[in-house]
Amino acid sequence: MNAPRACPDWRQTGRPLIMGILNATPDSFSDGGRFNSVDRALAAAEAMLEAGADLLDIGGESTRPGATPVTQDEELARVIPVIEALAARFDCPLSVDTSTPSVMTRAVEAGACLINDVRALTRPGAVEAAAASGASVCVMHMRGEPGDMATWTDYRDVVTDVIDYLADRLRLLREAGVPAERLLVDPGFGFAKTHEQNFELLRRLGELARLDAPVLVGMSRKRMIGEATGQPVDRRAVGSAAAALL
Repeated sequence: MNAPRACPDWRQTGRPLIMGILNATPDSFSDGGRFNSVDRALAAAEAMLEAGADLLDIGGESTRPGATPVTQDEELARVIPVIEALAARFDCPLSVDTSTPSVMTRAVEAGACLINDVRALTRPGAVEAAAASGASVCVMHMRGEPGDMATWTDYRDVVTDVIDYLADRLRLLREAGVPAERLLVDPGFGFAKTHEQNFELLRRLGELARLDAPVLVGMSRKRMIGEATGQPVDRRAVGSAAAALL
C-alpha cells in the first residue's frame, strides 16, 4: 500500500484543530443527507474550509440513535468517490469515519490520512487494516450499537470507565504496530451515555490527559445540546460551539 496523505503531527499543532463533518448518507442526524453527492460534498467542503475547518471527516454510515446498518458495498460507494474528489481538489487532511476494514483500506488509498472509528476497531480485521494502512487512528468510546446504545448506560463512574476502555484500545493498537504519535481518542459524547453522564464527561474532560493522546470531541448538534438549550437540531450550532470551547 502507498503511504497515506500526510496528516499533521497531532501532538504538535499548537492549537485545537477544527474538523468539518461531511456525512455522505441519506439519513444523517446532523445534516439530513445534504452532502450525499460528490458535487454537494465539494461545495460544502469548500465552505467549511473557508470558514476555518482544518480537516474534513467523511462518513458513509449514519451512527445516529436507531440508525440502520449499511452494507460494505453501500458504504464504499458513498465515501470513496467523495474522498477521491476532495483529495484532488483540496490540500487538507482527510478523515474517514468508518468501522469497516475494507473501507478503511480503500479510503486511505483514496486520500484519507485518519481513520475515525466510533466502534474503536472492534470489528474483525479492523485493527489489522488500520495498522497496515499507515494512517492515523482515532478510537471512540461506545457501548453496544447505535440501535441499542441507549440501554448501555450503566457505569461505575462514566469518566473512569471511558478512560479505562480507551486505554485498552490504545494498548492494543500500539501492540499491533501503530505508533503512539498516530493515535487519538474520542470520549464519545452522545454514545451510550445519559444526559447527565455526557455533562459529567464534559466537566471532567481534562482527566483524559492521562491517556497521553490528542482528544477529538464531537459535540455538533447532539441531543445533549438540545436538552441543555431547548433548541431543535437545526438551531443547536451556538450551543455546540460553546460546548466545544469549554
